[in-house]
Amino acid sequence: MNFDEVYIQVKSLRDQIEVWDHAYYVLDDPLVSDAHYDRVFQQLRDLEQQHPHLVTKESPTQKVGGKAVDALLSVRHSVPMLSLDNIFSETQWFDFDRKLSDRLQNGQNQQTYVCEPKLDGLAMSLRYEHGVLVRAATRGDGTEGEDVTHTVRTVRNIPLRLRGVFPEWIEVRGEILMPLAAFARINEEAWLRGERQFANPRNAAAGSVRQLDPTVAARRGLKFFAYAVAEASTSLPRTHEQTLEWLADLGFARASWVKRVVGADEVAQHFAALAKARAQLPYEIDGMVVKLDDRIGQDILGYVARAPRWAIAWKFPAQEVQTRLIGIDWQVGRTGALTPVAHLEPVQVGGVTVRHATLHNLAEMQRLDVRPGDQVVLYRAGDVIPKIDRVLVEQRTGEVPAVVLPLTCPVCGAHVQRPEGEAVARCSGGLFCPAQRMEALLHFVSRKAMAIDGLGEKLIQQLFEKGLVHQPADLYRLNRDGLRQLERMGDKLASQLLLSIAQSKATTLPRLLLALGIRTVGESTAQALATHFRDLSALMHASLDDLLRVPDIGPVTAEYVAGFFAEDHNREIIEDLLRCGIHWTPVQDAVGWTGGSVVLTGTLEHMSRQQARDLLLRLGAKVSSSVSAKTFAVIAGHDPGSKRTEAERLGIPIWDEAQFLAFLAEKGLQP
Repeated sequence: MNFDEVYIQVKSLRDQIEVWDHAYYVLDDPLVSDAHYDRVFQQLRDLEQQHPHLVTKESPTQKVGGKAVDALLSVRHSVPMLSLDNIFSETQWFDFDRKLSDRLQNGQNQQTYVCEPKLDGLAMSLRYEHGVLVRAATRGDGTEGEDVTHTVRTVRNIPLRLRGVFPEWIEVRGEILMPLAAFARINEEAWLRGERQFANPRNAAAGSVRQLDPTVAARRGLKFFAYAVAEASTSLPRTHEQTLEWLADLGFARASWVKRVVGADEVAQHFAALAKARAQLPYEIDGMVVKLDDRIGQDILGYVARAPRWAIAWKFPAQEVQTRLIGIDWQVGRTGALTPVAHLEPVQVGGVTVRHATLHNLAEMQRLDVRPGDQVVLYRAGDVIPKIDRVLVEQRTGEVPAVVLPLTCPVCGAHVQRPEGEAVARCSGGLFCPAQRMEALLHFVSRKAMAIDGLGEKLIQQLFEKGLVHQPADLYRLNRDGLRQLERMGDKLASQLLLSIAQSKATTLPRLLLALGIRTVGESTAQALATHFRDLSALMHASLDDLLRVPDIGPVTAEYVAGFFAEDHNREIIEDLLRCGIHWTPVQDAVGWTGGSVVLTGTLEHMSRQQARDLLLRLGAKVSSSVSAKTFAVIAGHDPGSKRTEAERLGIPIWDEAQFLAFLAEKGLQP
């Protein structure tokens, strides 16, 4: 096919998939079988791979996740994202209606309202220009939020391109949430992997949206429901109900149980019906939002503080159930955190059967004084997995000893650490502990640590499952025959991976220290330790007093570092790595730094952001991800974004790349 034919076919496939996506994800009315959809989708993906210049941001293939970002940038809302005042009873509702009518003085005995379920998710603002999604931002503090466009683009029922007749630009407000089925699935998967579970769908949705890697969010099954237009290049509809209809025409999903009603009595009746139907909804809600339908009336009423006078959130009452606690186990997460988990006699809570609940940490468990056999009250106010609110101590029979923190990890037997003042206890096993190996190894190979390109989560998972890798040093023993056992591992990919592994042997001491995954040891701390001790052996034999002499090393970090090197298995892992050829150039003295923190933003031509970060750390500078009044300077490359704007607002010095290179040259450094 020539270029025109390919372009026409790609556009045709995209248009067809967009129609199917809208029917499936927005209208809940699938038009084709999953198998047929998958075949057409793969056909589009193949064409885009063959002709990458035809890939656009609004293509349906981009919903499966793109490149990860380094950090979430701040976004200032042109129209503030306000919160709502809450009411909790029918009496408060009728009082709100009376005050609203008195303020309007429109001569109507009964006002017209629109009732919507109060979705328990994450408020989101979507900006479209010429019909294409250009930015998605969280609510934040209402004035500034975070740019999460990279993850929000993966939400399947959010249109990347608006349908029908759309304005030149429009900002849509709504809620991203996680359906209960998706929430149950990811928590079950986390449970099987020994990871900490999300407490509720709202936290799960927020955590998914704020991921730096969009492929994580793409797997979470998130949904978006639009409920307002903040501003647009054209005049807005006269009523709120018409606004919702307009949003539906543009391609946005609308939550169920949205109803236009007349009078306070009908609102109360709808609230009662919604509360009764709550347990059958596919997503979590925690009340009902009531909005005056007439936009002119909204303008007359205006706002008070940070909330509109024309809308209110009527919250559901909290739910409580009682059951018996069978026992308490300790779960070790991927980061080594020990979490007490309560096993319960099964009990129905809001249509969900609950068999276990997290106790979060030792301090929370001690506060509750919960013990096996106790009758406990589960408290649910918007949470699908309830929390233990209190123990019915008066029903306790006999003397039952209190549950204590184990001294050693229940998985690997390594010592458990809990520095003074910290609520969370952690296994010190790190790379040795089976519960932590996956997370620890992913950290070990990451860009800022050993920088082994091509080793992602799926590939490492296969290496574990095939028994090819148990410890970091096993990576350096891999060969072509072993790699051929992995899915989709051809000779070319195997050669590239083996080369990347071999190249990572030549590293720096700060990178190796960071790769070891010592708790609280980040880039700056690793650099400080390497600069101070200069030699790995000296660091491994350092006492707590020795560690406390290192600049910016506090008691908690010193205890974690000393505890790490005190474990025989951690020393064995290091010795094994050295036998495999890990080496580094001798550590030089720090050049010296007298300023505050430095922020990097934009794209640099003569070096990567990581190289720039390494050079700044070499100087002894602290590299921050956000601009504040304490920032020494912002180094701005091409397309610097909001960080440069914030620096200008605060009067922070801004260096271009040429100034940065000149500064490095003065210090005797170069990329």
